[in-house]
Formats: sequence, structure tokens, C-alpha cells
Amino acid sequence: MNPTPKQLKILQTIDAFRRKEGYSPTMQELANQLGVSKVTVFEHVQALERKGLLDRQRHKARSLNLRAGVKLPTARSSGILPLVGSIAAGRPIEAIENPDTVDLRDLFASRSQTFMLRVRGDSMIEDHIADGDMVIAEQRSTARDGEIVVALLEDGSATLKHFYKEHGRIRLQPANGSMQPIYVDGDVKIQGVVIGVLRRYNRDGK
Repeated sequence: MNPTPKQLKILQTIDAFRRKEGYSPTMQELANQLGVSKVTVFEHVQALERKGLLDRQRHKARSLNLRAGVKLPTARSSGILPLVGSIAAGRPIEAIENPDTVDLRDLFASRSQTFMLRVRGDSMIEDHIADGDMVIAEQRSTARDGEIVVALLEDGSATLKHFYKEHGRIRLQPANGSMQPIYVDGDVKIQGVVIGVLRRYNRDGK
């Protein structure tokens, strides 16, 4: 069974601690490193035991061990990136390095399943969603007016547009003044609602 992002972080912390110190951390040491309460750590440890990912001997302080065969993803493969500080996009600020990490799964956490799609075209360019960007969508079958949705059309094609209900029909509105909206009579099959955008810039700055 797969751990949740927070459970994975506990497994990685235990593994790193054992590699550095040669023995397992206590529950309190885990809590201190993760910045959570001991009770929270205990609850996650119990869940990891039930999933068969972690072994622990009762009434023994340093008995946390990853179950044999458990393989942890590296920071590169798990979607964890280093967060090294802040940078001004307006007035200059003092550069302060504050090493930390950001797990993209936590950043785009959702109560529902999430998925990613690569954007093709410029219909959402005025919302700063450009051709080649990656959108993160929360899997949902309904949407509120104004939300950006992944909508499935009658011809089987999917489109990324703002969703609006209008007098017995649906308007799928692009964020591009040169393009016309799509009108659909009745219901539209909503595949998901956009909750984030990722963009990678080329080395040549384009």
C-alpha cells in the first residue's frame, strides 16, 4: 500500500536518521524534526504499521524500522524540490537563504485525486496559462461558475475553459479576447477543475 505524502516524509526521516546516526529516532525526535506533535507522529506510525511499511517493537524507544523491501523515492523522483529563500518581484528585499523543501504533492494537495495535463494552444493565455504549461486539476464532475475546468465535449475532445451556467446551457469561456466561447446545450462532462499551473522556462529564455 502506498503511503500518503506525510507518511512518506516520516519514512524518509526515519531512513535518513538511521543512515546518519546508526540507530532509529524516538517518536519525540521524529516530532521535533517534522515540526509536529508526538501524537501526530504516533498516529502516522500506527497507519504505516497497518500498511506493512514500518516495523516497531512495543515499549522500545528506538525500534522504528522500515519493513524489508520498502523502497523510498529520492527527492528527485518524489516531486520534492529545495526551497532556499525568497526573492522580490517588486521592490528589492534582502536575500535570505533559508533551506527547506517543498513537496509538490503537498503544494497541490486535494481531497480528491489530482492529475496533470499539458496545455496545447493559447485559449487561456490571459489567465497566464500558456501553450506548453502543465495544469494540475482536481478530479471533479461538477464546477462553480468561473472555475477553470477540463471539459469533455460531445465529439470526444477535451478543452480547458472557464465554466458558466447560462439559461439552460453551458458557456465555456476562453481567456483570450480573439476567441469565441463554446456553448453547449444541457450538461457538460466535467473531468476536473484546475488548481495549479507549472511552467518550465527554456535555457535560452524563451
